[in-house]
Amino acid sequence: MQRFIQFNDEKIDSMIVMEMTDLVATLTKDSDYEVEFGVHSYLDWKDKKIYISHFWNHRSRDTLIDGLKSDVYLRAIGNYQYTDEQQVQRLMRKAQSKPLKSLIKQLFIVAEDLRIEELIKKERPGTKSIFHRRKQVYQQYFESQLNVNLVKSVFTDALFNYMFLLLHSESPSIEHPIFNESINLILPFVQNSLQQYYEVHTTKEAVDLTLNLVDSLEEILEQDMLNEYFHLQENYFTEETEENFNDLKRKDPLQNCDAMEKEAEGDEEIFSEELRTWHRETSELSKSFLQFDLDQGTGTDLMGEGVRESETGDQALAIVQGSVQKTNRNDYSSLEAKEKKRNLSTNNDHPFGKENLNAHPLFLTAEHPSDEDKKTYNLMKVEIGFYQKKLKKLIEKTLEHKRLAPRSDLHFGRLNKKLLPFFTDENPRIFYKKQEPSNEIDAVFSLLVDCSASMYDKMEQTKLGITLFHEALKSVRVSHEIVGFWEDTNDATNDNQPNYFKPVIEFSSSLTPQTGPEIMQLEPEEDNRDGFAIRVMTNRLLRRNEKQKFLLVFSDGEPAAFGYEQNGIVDTHEAVIEARKQGIEVINIFLSNSEIEESQRKVLQNIYGNFSILVSNVEELPDVLFPILKKLLYKSI
Repeated sequence: MQRFIQFNDEKIDSMIVMEMTDLVATLTKDSDYEVEFGVHSYLDWKDKKIYISHFWNHRSRDTLIDGLKSDVYLRAIGNYQYTDEQQVQRLMRKAQSKPLKSLIKQLFIVAEDLRIEELIKKERPGTKSIFHRRKQVYQQYFESQLNVNLVKSVFTDALFNYMFLLLHSESPSIEHPIFNESINLILPFVQNSLQQYYEVHTTKEAVDLTLNLVDSLEEILEQDMLNEYFHLQENYFTEETEENFNDLKRKDPLQNCDAMEKEAEGDEEIFSEELRTWHRETSELSKSFLQFDLDQGTGTDLMGEGVRESETGDQALAIVQGSVQKTNRNDYSSLEAKEKKRNLSTNNDHPFGKENLNAHPLFLTAEHPSDEDKKTYNLMKVEIGFYQKKLKKLIEKTLEHKRLAPRSDLHFGRLNKKLLPFFTDENPRIFYKKQEPSNEIDAVFSLLVDCSASMYDKMEQTKLGITLFHEALKSVRVSHEIVGFWEDTNDATNDNQPNYFKPVIEFSSSLTPQTGPEIMQLEPEEDNRDGFAIRVMTNRLLRRNEKQKFLLVFSDGEPAAFGYEQNGIVDTHEAVIEARKQGIEVINIFLSNSEIEESQRKVLQNIYGNFSILVSNVEELPDVLFPILKKLLYKSI
């Protein structure tokens, strides 16, 4: 599909993300921490994520790597080890009521990063060059931002840019820009106050200095900052939910809070009344709903051991006192099953990857092929017949040559005609043996076909290539399977992502003469979660006994599924690496009907390395598949 307009089409280099992830795990010594790209760089203590900034994109490769590493060092070492969360929480509480809330937060981040940067360089001297480059890039950026904000008369942002340049200047003096009259008068005070940041040793001191400095600027600055250059995670540093709920409760005292001196004697007359109310579990709707507010009254001991204060919003049934007795229902098997299921879902092993915790496979059964499918398949067989027969003949010749070719240079067997090594070598090998006959190839193939919606204009030609794949392997007696995969977009939620797999050719029936027309049932469906699909197919291949295992992935683009956009490339790359570590060769066949863009080439390089075959014209697929199959089969002989 030709894309004319692309919004936020940032391609994530999976190798860089994995490198940063390994670096974070090493520094924090916690493998649960993840790395994500974001607008700003910060540490998410709650969800155990370290965000690295898009700020470093579109720069030279060296600057990009050093910039991302500096983000990781500041968060995985600096904030993780040296930042006091309680003091940051105190800053956030103070800032809530301040008119310059954004200035307080961003100035504190600059001050705290300046402090922890020195601690990091002292602990790891090798980071000095990385932080030096970071400082140079940010100085150039804030110089340009200072000029822009002065021209636009955004003086609060301009003052922040100037304070950043003062804190990171390598020169004792820096030229003062021209602000408005009131700001120009306070610049000497600002400069002297910023000098104190170099003597800060704790997060508490940084918080106190920031609050004092901004308090002095409140009378001068008319409005808060418009731009956000640095981000402080605000939702983490909020009060607990229980405390917020208590704030909603009634706090005003009762008009009287006395108790009756007379105690209950036990012979009081009790009236039982039915107070109808409505909620989801009632079988029928009633028009009566009782609610009361009690502001005054006298407490008694008739309904319990103590006096209970009423609360606004109490319902009548909410304070009825009842009794309990032992139940005879002691079957907790269902509860145990739920507990086991919960424990399984929180397993840290993540067998299908962290991005696929809520994805699950659903296997469909291929239908019996129709007469139309059989007719179409026979036409395709004729079209690829030349390739299939040629490949079969080449493989048979190779097997015959291997059967007849002798194995020489052995310690025992038949005596060789060349006896010179007997006189020249200390341990001569002068015997040979004939090869044992072998008519089978010890290999198994799995073909994974992307059935996403974007395959609608390529599926017919893809089926032609798959037909060649199936007929060629069937003719040389190599077991294989062909599986289409897709994710159901309509049913996908945060907690449930159904992924469908449709094996149109099974291992068990792949060598049966009449199989093949089932391939015509592959159709474009919806989304594609490639990393999850590759892991599922890897598990199926690992159950096979063949020596050589091959997984071919037919696709027409990068992964795209529910909540899978940003980390899909990285997750698919990890799935490919895991499969290769277990002895499975993973090869990608990239299909396109137009010229392949450089960005697409780079994405495929990030996922599959050098094992990706690019087909710019799907009609040429049989010509491309033939040498691939030939090479892989020769490797298995």
